[in-house]
Amino acid sequence: MVSAVTDSTRGDSVLRTKPIEDVLAQQSDPGGETGDRPGLLQRRLGAKDLMGFGIGIVIGTGIFTLTGIEAKTHAGPAVVISFAIAGLVSLLAALCYAEMASSVPTAGSAYTYAYATIGEIFAWIIGWDLILEFALGAAVVARGWSGYMQELFDLPTTLFGEDAPVNVGAIAIVLLLGVVAVVGIRESARVTNILVAIKVAICLFIIVAGAFYVRAENLTPFVPPSRPTDEGGSGLDQALSQAVFGIEPTAFGFAGVLTAAAIVFFAYTGFEAVANLGEETRRPARDLPLGLLGTLGICTVLYIGVSFVLTGMQNYTELNEGAPIASAFEAVGAHWAAILISIAAVSGLTSVILVDIVAMGRIGFSMGRDGLLPKSVSRVHPKFGTPYRITIATIIFVAVLAGLIPLAELASLVSIGTLFAFVVVSLAVPILRRTKPDMKRPFRVPFSPVVPVLSAIACLYLMTNLTVETWLRFVVWMALGIVLYLAYGRRNARLARHSSTGADA
Repeated sequence: MVSAVTDSTRGDSVLRTKPIEDVLAQQSDPGGETGDRPGLLQRRLGAKDLMGFGIGIVIGTGIFTLTGIEAKTHAGPAVVISFAIAGLVSLLAALCYAEMASSVPTAGSAYTYAYATIGEIFAWIIGWDLILEFALGAAVVARGWSGYMQELFDLPTTLFGEDAPVNVGAIAIVLLLGVVAVVGIRESARVTNILVAIKVAICLFIIVAGAFYVRAENLTPFVPPSRPTDEGGSGLDQALSQAVFGIEPTAFGFAGVLTAAAIVFFAYTGFEAVANLGEETRRPARDLPLGLLGTLGICTVLYIGVSFVLTGMQNYTELNEGAPIASAFEAVGAHWAAILISIAAVSGLTSVILVDIVAMGRIGFSMGRDGLLPKSVSRVHPKFGTPYRITIATIIFVAVLAGLIPLAELASLVSIGTLFAFVVVSLAVPILRRTKPDMKRPFRVPFSPVVPVLSAIACLYLMTNLTVETWLRFVVWMALGIVLYLAYGRRNARLARHSSTGADA
């Protein structure tokens, strides 16, 4: 039985909230009295599957390229500390996600948490923001996958890689993985788990084999002395904090370590996709916290281990920014290792694309179920148990982006979108504890509200390290979303319909 509309959901206010009881009821009542719900997702996932999805999306391009770039340009060997700091900030956000996901196991994650706590307009903004994050993320990684395949197998540059007029390789991998995402969540989990097993094994190989080539002189000085950067460009290329406060950008030293931490943080983004699978988890109260925290724990250890070995094998000033790990092994004479690392890179990118597509479909499913998007796009397939219509729509969108548009300049939008979602989820924890103090919470963030507030502040700080240009693009995308909400979502939301008719939600 779905809860009645409360005072917080009445009227035409953009701050109306969705009762928690309504959120939970939607997961057990596919039709309801109004018959306007698209169906139920099927609970087929366990903690191991969730960690597979989480690791599948987190370990991607970051571990194979970002380590070398940040060691060479900002932190030196102390990039190890940068990864540890970024992992700690991610852990703070993951704790907040764990409480919300175990208490309200829903397909919408941050979107639904915002809807239940701070209002419909913020929920729409987060949902719109996450669609941008996962769509651009999948498209960018698909183009990277195409480039790796072109180099690994010497494929024609007219079809694969950044020089192709139409990146057929990127389109092909998006469509192939899209089929897997539509066919079923269990099938997606199996494919992801296989790919994750391959790249985790290769990461462990890098750490163990590379340890034999580590030289103390390459790790000295561990924190190189600070110096001003020689970066040029317009004011739009500056970090927002630098532009506002007139701070001179520096490389290396402790400031360089923090700058690198703000950048390598984005190697951890994506773990929140696990929270989107709440309605497809067999035991969400137990498995969602294990999936979220297990993902971050494993990935942090692997990132720290690989970055330490990399900077110990080769002096940070000589690292190759495009393929630092493979080049480091070649520099010490282990040419055979480059092939294994390339295979791991392809596996890593493949799993990232798949999880992005799966996560994007779940967010669209939740928004359609609530009426903020047309509910017809969120129907669940009667056989596969997946939101196939919205998934197919997002597959087409991502394939077009990946095939036609170079997305290097837009990639940072993925990061700002993720951090914005983290801020909202962090604030939702203390808000929901105040408004729903008696709600069952299988997992509780320790030292609340201190930890959630620290998480929000840390994420906001990292957002200020993104460029002015990124902020401007983000504002334009958000403005477009607000227009769409005012034109469609505000009038067609389930809460708006129930308020005007006096029906139960």
